[in-house]
Amino acid sequence: MSTHDATRARFAATADRLAALQERRADELAARVDDFVSPSGEERALDAGAGTGALAFALAPLVREVVAVELVPELIERGRAKAPPNVTFVEGNIESLDFPRASFDLAGTLRTLHHIARPELVVAEMTRVTRPGGTLLVVDQIAPNDPLAAVELNTFERARDPSHTRTLADVDLRQLFESNNLVLLRAEFVREHRELDPYLDLAGCEGEEREEARALAPADYTAELGWYLLRRP
Repeated sequence: MSTHDATRARFAATADRLAALQERRADELAARVDDFVSPSGEERALDAGAGTGALAFALAPLVREVVAVELVPELIERGRAKAPPNVTFVEGNIESLDFPRASFDLAGTLRTLHHIARPELVVAEMTRVTRPGGTLLVVDQIAPNDPLAAVELNTFERARDPSHTRTLADVDLRQLFESNNLVLLRAEFVREHRELDPYLDLAGCEGEEREEARALAPADYTAELGWYLLRRP
C-alpha cells in the first residue's frame, strides 16, 4: 500500500474522530496561532494538509482568505460542512501543489509532515507558492535528537498508524528550511501528554495491531511539538 493509500484509508475511517478532536482544541489553537503568527488581516493563506480544517479555521478570522488543500475526500467533506465563508477546501496533493508561484502571503501546515513520504517536497512547494517577503508556519511533532529514541518513537507511531512515515528531529526540519533559503523568525516547543487508549482510538488502531502498538508504546507518552515561523526572502 502506498503512503497516499494508507493516508486515505486511515483518515477516511477516522474522519469523525478527527473532526471532534479539532472542535475540542479549536479555541486553544486559534489563540496560539493568533499569538504566534500575528497576521495583518489582509493575507491570502494556504493550509497544506488541512484535514478537517483545524489550521484553516484558526486562521480564518485573522486573514482575508484561506485555501485548505487536503488529500482525503472524507476529511474535506467534514471541513466544508463547518467552513466559514472565507475558507475554501480543495482536494490535492501537497507534495505537488496546483497553484502558481507566489500565490499566497502565508502558507502553513499543522501536524502533517509526519504523514508525508517526502516532507522536503512539501516545504519546497509551500516556499514556491509563498510570495517573497511572505510567511510560512510549520507545526509538527518532533523526534528526539537521540537516533535510537527516534527509531523507537517512529516504530511505535507506525504500529499505531500505518499512514505515519517519520517524525523529524528539530535539526532535520531546520535543514529543510535552510535548503529553501527560509529565514527562521521564531521557534517554540510545546509538550503534549498523550493518554494511550484515546490516542490509539484516534487512529482506529484495533485488534492485534492495537496490542502490538501498546507493547511498543512509551511508558509515559509526552510528545513534543515544534512551532516554526519563517519568512521567504
